[in-house]
Amino acid sequence: MSEVITTENLTKHYKNVCAVEDLNLHVNSGEIFGFLGPNGAGKTTTIRVLTTLAKPSSGSVYVAGFDVAKEPEKVKKVIGVVQQHLTLDLDLNVRENLELHGRLHHIPSGDRSGRIRELLEYVGLTDQSKRMVEELSGGMKNAAMIARSLMHKPRLLFLDEPTVGLDVQMRRRMWDLIRRLNRDGTTIFLTTHYIEEAEALCSRVGIVHQGHLIALGTPAELRQKVGLVTVETLVDGKFTQYEHFPDRSSATNYAESLPPDVKTILIRESNLEDVFVELTGKTVGDEER
Repeated sequence: MSEVITTENLTKHYKNVCAVEDLNLHVNSGEIFGFLGPNGAGKTTTIRVLTTLAKPSSGSVYVAGFDVAKEPEKVKKVIGVVQQHLTLDLDLNVRENLELHGRLHHIPSGDRSGRIRELLEYVGLTDQSKRMVEELSGGMKNAAMIARSLMHKPRLLFLDEPTVGLDVQMRRRMWDLIRRLNRDGTTIFLTTHYIEEAEALCSRVGIVHQGHLIALGTPAELRQKVGLVTVETLVDGKFTQYEHFPDRSSATNYAESLPPDVKTILIRESNLEDVFVELTGKTVGDEER
């Protein structure tokens, strides 16, 4: 399987701050890769380097075989980026936003019209194509940004918090769109604060902490490192304690051995959030100190 992202000892300094240090990351073509970490852990810096917005201080970075430091224009032609904040032109309607993006990528006029029509249908915005951006719901705005990012047929799509602020129903629709994009051949690099989103979508996940990649693997592999079964207990009636075990039998034995004043709340399968907290000491969205 070919790699679409390769970093070797990627390091990025900002003045006296080392935002990313010796990051070795390999993302395979055709996968949905999740990139998790507390705020300030180095996620944004890594993405800025991968998308040519920042140059590495040292190390090598290749995207689709191109050196991001030496061949940024070639990298831009094969990637699409959907940022968390709204980046659509508010003075244009949906179709016009796609039209502008197509012109910026020098897509010929005849091809542009067909591509816009195809993408509007693909993301379910055909009937909203002439609406101004501010008239759209949050989910429609995200879908429009995804459609715009796909105009030039990128091999790799960066999605930064694509469902933040959406209600549960719209979030699941966005998941379906992301899965469809991936089935149709687009590699996805996803950052998210929703652990269940990473579990639902990602074939592999990397966790970054204080500028270092501290875990990498499938959700199942990462859960196995911590323990496949979790016991939640209420301690002193004040706070919940979490213990992790390799199997349910071990977890049950532990729960049965607890003193009477410790209440077992739940015995359940572990999840990526347990892995994240155990490895970083934080919940997703917390700031690094």
